[in-house]
Amino acid sequence: MSRVLVVEDEAHLAQGLRFNLEAEGYAAEIVGDGESATDRLLEKQENFDVVVLDIMLPGKDGFSVVSELRAARNYIPVLMLTARGRPEDVLKGFASGADDYLAKPFDLSILLARLQGLLRRSEWMRGAAAANRKTSENQTPDTVGDFDTFSFQHKTIDFGALEIRSRDSIIHLTLMESELLRHLVRNDGRIVSRKQILEEVWGLHEDTDTRAIDNFIVRLRRYLEDDPGNPRHLLTVRGVGYKFVATPADS
Repeated sequence: MSRVLVVEDEAHLAQGLRFNLEAEGYAAEIVGDGESATDRLLEKQENFDVVVLDIMLPGKDGFSVVSELRAARNYIPVLMLTARGRPEDVLKGFASGADDYLAKPFDLSILLARLQGLLRRSEWMRGAAAANRKTSENQTPDTVGDFDTFSFQHKTIDFGALEIRSRDSIIHLTLMESELLRHLVRNDGRIVSRKQILEEVWGLHEDTDTRAIDNFIVRLRRYLEDDPGNPRHLLTVRGVGYKFVATPADS
C-alpha cells in the first residue's frame, strides 16, 4: 500500500483528498503547513511514497518545501497543486524540484492518474538505476534515439538514476532537469526552440514567460560544462532556443 502525504491547509479539501485516496487503496496522512511537512519528511524521515503539495501554505510555502527536500537529497515524487495553473507557478515549481503539477480546481480522476504515473515512474527509475549500476562504465555509449544513459566527454547522464556522473563526482538532477536534458540530448546537433521545450517537455502554452527555461539552462551548464561561461555542449541559438552538441567540432 502506497503512503501519500497531503500538504494542504484547506481542511475541507485535505479531508476530501484523504477520504478519496483511502477509498482507492492508498494510506493518506495530512499536514496543514510546510514546517510540518519538512519535519516529517526530513527531521523524522518518515517513509512516504509520494507527496501532494499545495503551493499556498501558511508560513513556509510549497516552493520552499520542495527546495528543502531536494537540497537534502530527498527525491520523493512531488505533485504540486497550483492556483489556477498559473504558468509562473508551474515553472517555479519545476525549478524548485517538483515532478508534476495540477491546477485547482481539479478532477479527482486526474489527480489519481497523476499520482499513479509518479509512482510507476519512481518504481521504474529504481529498477533502471539498479540495472545501470551493474553495467560497465566502459561500454559503448547509448544511441541518442532510445536510451536510459548517455555518455559523452567523460560524463555519463543516467536518466534512470537522475544523475550525471563524471570521473570524480556525481551530480543529482531533478526530474524536470532530467526531462529537459533528455529532450536536448535526443535532438543532438539540432536546434530546440523555447516553444518546443514549453509544449513538449512541460506541457505549457507557448505564450508562457520563457525566463525559467533560461534558468534551467544555466543550471545544466554548471553540471555539464568545464567552463559554464564559455559553453561547448549546451549552446544558445539567439532568438530561437538551444542546441546540445555531444562532440563539438573543435574536439
